[in-house]
Amino acid sequence: MAITVELLKRFSILRDLPEPTLLLLASQAVLRKFSRREIVVDPSEQKSALCFLFEGSLQGVDFTLDGREVGLYFVRPGDFCGEVALFDAGANPEFVIALSKSQVVILPYSALESVMYESKSLIKALSQRLAYRVRELTEQRSILSLPSIPQRIHRQLWQLTGLKADNIPSNEIEIIYPPTHQEIAIMLNTSRETVTRVFQTLLAEDIVQRNGTNSLIIKQPEKLYALSNTSEK
Repeated sequence: MAITVELLKRFSILRDLPEPTLLLLASQAVLRKFSRREIVVDPSEQKSALCFLFEGSLQGVDFTLDGREVGLYFVRPGDFCGEVALFDAGANPEFVIALSKSQVVILPYSALESVMYESKSLIKALSQRLAYRVRELTEQRSILSLPSIPQRIHRQLWQLTGLKADNIPSNEIEIIYPPTHQEIAIMLNTSRETVTRVFQTLLAEDIVQRNGTNSLIIKQPEKLYALSNTSEK
């Protein structure tokens, strides 16, 4: 499917680029559809591209020596992934898979390299993304260090909201394309059954509410935040 400038402007990192630059990028970008569990970024492949998520949900994953899948981070609509290899010409360090049916704008590195060093806003945004990814992975390690499994799950849910402690709304929050219990479990080194039990408690206490498979409502953000900072056995 042909990519338009209007579509590229949906992504904040590209929105402020000059029109001629956007036209150049649009001419080299493609929109691909991915089925659930299909690989979007494969470290073993030589294809080098930045992947902008237009619709759906993605997850960065790695594998232990015994083949166990480990979740690293989530990618939401409007976000992108595959940026690490853009800077060092190496392979991307992890797999990225589709958690649901997804549409992804694939933009080759070669197209970006021709314009990014001429755009201060673009190189700044890419640098900020690398810093954000480091902070995100550091936070994930911090979550894994929590001795309480329920608290890990609460903290992971809180992280999915994208909110900070000084910006907790009193109204409901919606998480679009929430991860499944299994996908949360591999982020936290626990079992799907354990995640399900914690969710059942959150549902019973009216803290969260499922809105179909593509939406999770956080009905009481303040309570979820409190639980994410309270250790439970």
